[in-house]
Amino acid sequence: MPTIDFQGASVTYDGTTVLEPLTARLTERRIGIIGSNGSGKSTTVRMINGLIEPSTGQVLYDDLSPAKHGRDIRKRVGFVFSDAESQIVMPRVVDDVAFSLRRFKLPRNEVRSRVDDALARFGLSHLAENSPHTLSGGEKQMLALASVLVIEPDTIIADEPTTLLDLRNRRRIVRELTSLDQQLIVVTHDLDMLRDFERVLVIDEGRLAYDGTPSDAIAFYTDLMDAKP
Repeated sequence: MPTIDFQGASVTYDGTTVLEPLTARLTERRIGIIGSNGSGKSTTVRMINGLIEPSTGQVLYDDLSPAKHGRDIRKRVGFVFSDAESQIVMPRVVDDVAFSLRRFKLPRNEVRSRVDDALARFGLSHLAENSPHTLSGGEKQMLALASVLVIEPDTIIADEPTTLLDLRNRRRIVRELTSLDQQLIVVTHDLDMLRDFERVLVIDEGRLAYDGTPSDAIAFYTDLMDAKP
């Protein structure tokens, strides 16, 4: 598994500290990050592939810094946002998946093969010619996954991937994510999703409040939320 090193990484905006210096090494295959809204969870994971730059310290992905090696890291780290609509960039479903491969300079036949495989894997082949904006919420999230998995990344980061989904689509997304061979980091309020993960971090008010097994971390988080006014 890849190694992700947070080395005193903090984030400050306009004089306000969003994330206090964080030091942690992530090497597990299944990692969850939980915390209340605005606690700094998304900020934490967005530093991994350079979507956000730390104000102090650094984050290394297999000893590579996003500041210097962002292009290489983004070829290895796929990011799935909670609002799949924000990842749609092309007029057709098939083009949207193919767009993810533009930086790899692959032969046309390999691009087509990868795209076809990704669409088939997520049950989207029959929608290939459709506008992504006409898809249901669940189908859009499947498209987002297809667009990430088509690049064959080593790590997938999913930032609240089930937030906008109904129960049926939530279960499908959880099933797809947890069956992946790659390293998976999930930011979520869906605590049940994390029961079989290897490690869960609790972020509270911009700091790492707990780091441990899912059962212990979820118990800590639940008690923490119960104690808040």
